Amino acid sequence: MGWLSPLFRIISVIFGFVGFGFGFTIGLVAGYYFFFFSEPLDVKDPEIQPLAEQDTAKLQRLLPEIPLWVKNPDYDRVEWLNKFVGYMWPYLDKAICKTAKEIAKPIIAEHIPNYKIDSVEFETFTLGTLPPTFQGIKVYVTDEKEVILEPSLKWAANPNITIVVKAFGLRATAQVVDFQIFASPRITLKPLVPAFPCFATIYVSLMEKPHVDFGLKLLGADFMSIPGVYRLVQELIKDQVANMYLWPRTLEVPVLDPIKAQRKPVGILHAKVLRAMKLRKMDFLGQSDPYVKLKLTDDKAPSKKTTVKFKTLNPEWNEEFKLVVRDPETQALQVKVFDWDQVGKHEKMGTPAGGGVLVVIVHEAQDVEGKHHTNPFARIIFRGEKRKTKTVKKNRDPRWDEKFQFIVEEPPINDKLHIEVFSTTKRMGLRQPKESLGYINISLGDVVSNKRINEKYHLIDSKNGRIQIELQWRAGPPKS
Repeated sequence: MGWLSPLFRIISVIFGFVGFGFGFTIGLVAGYYFFFFSEPLDVKDPEIQPLAEQDTAKLQRLLPEIPLWVKNPDYDRVEWLNKFVGYMWPYLDKAICKTAKEIAKPIIAEHIPNYKIDSVEFETFTLGTLPPTFQGIKVYVTDEKEVILEPSLKWAANPNITIVVKAFGLRATAQVVDFQIFASPRITLKPLVPAFPCFATIYVSLMEKPHVDFGLKLLGADFMSIPGVYRLVQELIKDQVANMYLWPRTLEVPVLDPIKAQRKPVGILHAKVLRAMKLRKMDFLGQSDPYVKLKLTDDKAPSKKTTVKFKTLNPEWNEEFKLVVRDPETQALQVKVFDWDQVGKHEKMGTPAGGGVLVVIVHEAQDVEGKHHTNPFARIIFRGEKRKTKTVKKNRDPRWDEKFQFIVEEPPINDKLHIEVFSTTKRMGLRQPKESLGYINISLGDVVSNKRINEKYHLIDSKNGRIQIELQWRAGPPKS
């Protein structure tokens, strides 16, 4: 009888499968019939109740979906702004991406040598087709010359940002997808000035840690699906953003020079263009048709122009011009000679060469911190000449506002300015070795072209340190 036991087991398995298949078929047919052909007898019309009559549990489920302007009367409804942003978004997307790449490129170029990376490039950069929405905006009224806005921003975007990293002969890609951010920034426009756009600086800070969520693909694989990585990256980004911009820390975006925007005309500059000699041959037959343009720096008024002298390399004009001066300390006269063409762009023939004064204003630094002490001062080196600011004791955000001038005989087009922040201290009356808190190298070609630059720079060899430097180029003979 021992051989019957395996046989019974086989038979029971067969009957089990048959029973399962039979029961499954009957259940499927019965469910189909009752679902499609039976009518429920207890269907009631939905009840519509005002929010005030809802119980606590229902309100808690509904509150996250209620717009902020409904829950909080201090917030204004801005549906018009959402419509405007939605209509303009295809154009705003391109403009924002272009600006972001221009800001990111010098920062990337500054840091990749520290990691032995050959290049980091944007293969694709678009924020997608879904614009951000504003749940409401709160406006503060103060006694100061400022406007304070607090918008509530929600943005579930579908971006496609692909970054290509090349190092050691290898190529790797990282792609950001499905981006979400919920934030409540505070935007302060101050000071208000009587020059368009009517405010000098934009200050942006976050009133609470933002909610940030996104997908990240490395080499085509979903990096965020790795257990533990999603929460780690989220907290890391929140903490990093909070350390930089959580109130009272701010992101400062200069728009206008507030001092210059407030200034009124102080005088008239009389300029007389006499003659030019031995100009370059610009035309096919060995002649030129020169004229001169005159303009004061930091002035939005159109340039003054002489008449055109045809077919000559030694023109004489003897023409006088009047230019309105607002700031004789910083404004300089620009003189440029052009060759007139009847068709096409007028070619530039040259600019009178000469020396001038390079002005360096060290405004402030932020988030500088030494390993052993933080008593920062800044040292400036230009063509071997050294200057330094005063020392600010025990301060990670020192403010100096100190001005330095370097007199040069020719424009520093190909020169670089080296600025380094140090910390120093004394023990037992003896000065200890100074500690570097970060440095920057600034190419001066743009300063000569634009006459003035006022920017914040990320300090090299510093975790989060930044420094604000204003540079001015005053062409012409140095002042006595």
